[in-house]
Order: sequence, then C-alpha cells, then structure tokens
Amino acid sequence: MTKLPILLLLLLCLSSFTAGEIKKLKIRSDNRPMILFERFGFTHTGQTSISVSSVSVISTVTSPDASRLGFFLLSEESLIQVLIELQQNPNFCVLESNYIQRLFTFRDLSPPPNSSFDRAYPVTSPNEYSLFFANCAPESKVSMDVRTELYNLDGRVKDYLSAGLTQLPTLYFLFFLAYFVFLGVWVFVCLKNKKSVHRIHGLMALLVIMKALNLLFAAEDKHYVKVTGTAHGWDVLFYIFQSIRVVLLFTVIVLIGTGWSFLKPFLQEREKKVLMIVIPLQVLANVASVVIGETGPFIKDWVTWNQVFLIVDIICCCAIIFPIVWSIRSLRETSKTDGKAARNLAKLTLFRQFYIVVIGYLYFTRIVVFALRTISAYKYQWVAYSAEEIVSLAFYMVMFYMFRPVEKNEYFVLDDEEEEAAALALRDEEFEL
Repeated sequence: MTKLPILLLLLLCLSSFTAGEIKKLKIRSDNRPMILFERFGFTHTGQTSISVSSVSVISTVTSPDASRLGFFLLSEESLIQVLIELQQNPNFCVLESNYIQRLFTFRDLSPPPNSSFDRAYPVTSPNEYSLFFANCAPESKVSMDVRTELYNLDGRVKDYLSAGLTQLPTLYFLFFLAYFVFLGVWVFVCLKNKKSVHRIHGLMALLVIMKALNLLFAAEDKHYVKVTGTAHGWDVLFYIFQSIRVVLLFTVIVLIGTGWSFLKPFLQEREKKVLMIVIPLQVLANVASVVIGETGPFIKDWVTWNQVFLIVDIICCCAIIFPIVWSIRSLRETSKTDGKAARNLAKLTLFRQFYIVVIGYLYFTRIVVFALRTISAYKYQWVAYSAEEIVSLAFYMVMFYMFRPVEKNEYFVLDDEEEEAAALALRDEEFEL
C-alpha cells in the first residue's frame, strides 16, 4: 500500500511542472492512496481555496474512518522526511505526519446527502507547495467533485501564476517582438537576394511566423491565467500554433540537412522516410503535450503521457540528425570524384557546423533546460524559460545565417587557386563524425 505513495512522491522530486489555474475536476471511484493535484509557488500572501462536493466513499472492508481521508500541502523541504516515514512504517498515514500542512479531512464535511466542504486557507510560510489528497482507508474508493484555486495576493488583486512564473506574460511578449523584428530582417535579406532564394527559404520564413504567433498566444494565455485563473480560449490557439511550429521546425531541419532545394531539387527515398517518421511522431508528441498541459498529475494516465512525450521526442531528435550525417558522407564521397574540392570543402564545412549547432540546440533545450527547471528555486523558475527562449532565438539566427540566400556565399566564393589546399583538407579526418 505504501509503494504507490512513495513512487508518487519520487515522481514529484523529479518533475518540474507548476500549475496555477483554477481547476475543476471529477474523481470517480478512485482507489489511489495519494492524488497529486498541482504544485504552486506561494509568496507571503498566498491563499489555497478548496471546494469539494458530492463526496462518497465506498469500502469493501469496513466503514472507513473519515479522519484518514483528506487534503494537505507538502513543501519540497518536507518531502524527504515524509518519504522516510512512509518507508519506515508500512501502515503509516501521511495525514498523521508532522511535516505536512493539513488542510481538512472528510470528518469536516457537511453531513449527507450534501457531503461538501468549501474553505480558503492562508499560506503563512512562503514556499513551493504541492496539493495532495490522501486516502488511507484500506480497500476504499472515493468519488467527489473538486475545485481548487491557488493564488498569491498582490494588494487586493489575485495572481494565479506561481511566484516563479508571474513574469512569463511579459517574457513571451518580448520574445514575440524579437521574432517579429527577425522576420522583417529575413524578408529584407530574401528580397535583396531574389536570385538566390529557394523554396526552403520560404519555409524558413513561415517557421519564424509560426514561432512569433506561438509566443504571442503563449503571452496572452499566461496573462489571462495570471489575471482570471482561466485561459479564456487562448490556450487553444497556443497549442495549435505550438503544434504547427514544432512540426515545421523539425521539417525545416530535416530538409536543410538533406540539402533540399538549394543543393538538389528532390528528396531521396530514405530522406522521405525520415519525414514520414518525424511528422506523425511530432503530432503524437503534441497530443501528449496538450494532455500533460491541460490536465495534471491527478489523472491516472498522466505519468504514461509524460513517458510517451519523452520517448517520442527522443526518437524525433535522433531521426533529424541522420539526414545531416548522410549529406556530410555524400559530400565526402562526391569530393573524391568530381574534381571540385574547394567547393565541396565549403559545403562540407557548412554541414558539419550545422550538425554541431543542431546537436547543441537539442542538448540544451532537452537536458540543460530540464536541469535548470529542476534545480532553480521556485521564485526563479522564469530563468529556465528565459534560457530556453534565448537559446532558441540564437539557434534560429545561426541556422538562418548559415543558409541565407546570398549570391556569393560559402558555395561560390572559392577560386581555383584553393583547389589543391582544399583537396588536402578533405583528406583530413577532422570531418569524420
């Protein structure tokens, strides 16, 4: 019985989610010993409001003790102590722990048939807390309607974003402006070099538009959650444009890696297969992202959806590397036979640099950002989001600069005098991956 609570608390240690919206959910015949609702960073003006109604408990053994079912808050600092208590005593009920902030138990409910409870609790000690429901009654199933409202007071105004995320609306809007300016520069470069513009450059412009709109709707989504506790439909637009942006990003990286439109007008069969794998998987990853973002750990399959998202994202990140590797190998083979060593050296150098840039971008946004969100103090969670957006913008700028439409670019600036030196360089093993 204690294994599930321990696993849930360990998951809490490793996860970095933070919620803050007003949530309404229905729990039906749930026998989980612990249910994690959400995590929130409170200031000294924090408030927790919980309303439960239509409560019923069904037990197959004996009449359950109402004091062994209830809600509580758990801080990060107390997490280890609670884990130790659960491991030392198999029959220990977390509601009896001295390390939690107990809110109420089912003993406080109004008498049947209403069986409801509604109350707000001030958070006296600023910290990041997780809101749990504990069911220590053996062989019992709980049904209830729950409404949670976690917020901090700024004067008399409620702020429904966690203490470390309240800066996100401004942050996202500033990056939207940055991408809007970046789009203007890219359009100017394309118009200035019309003769060198290829179809891939149009897709790259579309990618910037999708990224800018994604940030704009993210800013609106977080703003309305911050002010009202609900997204008012902006989350729908956010998820739509996020899905389009992610699919388009992976597609652009694959197409650039193959050299499509600026090196060759077609895709090979194996390159088409990569796209056929990456695009559907990214659609699946986006579905998982929506489920994770719009629900929470209180649903039974939340951990499964996180695992699906992680596995699919890893597969896609690995898949988009193959076309770049194939292009590098192809250029090495071609350089041995076509007698254009200098030009092939420029292409090879460019693709090798692109390979390193893509690897660096994937490593930072998947591993470093996760580490930042995990280790950062709850008041500074926005730093991880800032780092992710800064690195993403830098990646876009480097990628677009490397493959910009310039009449005399890396492919054409070399003269015949450099052929011999280039041929020697191509024999160098530094270009091996």
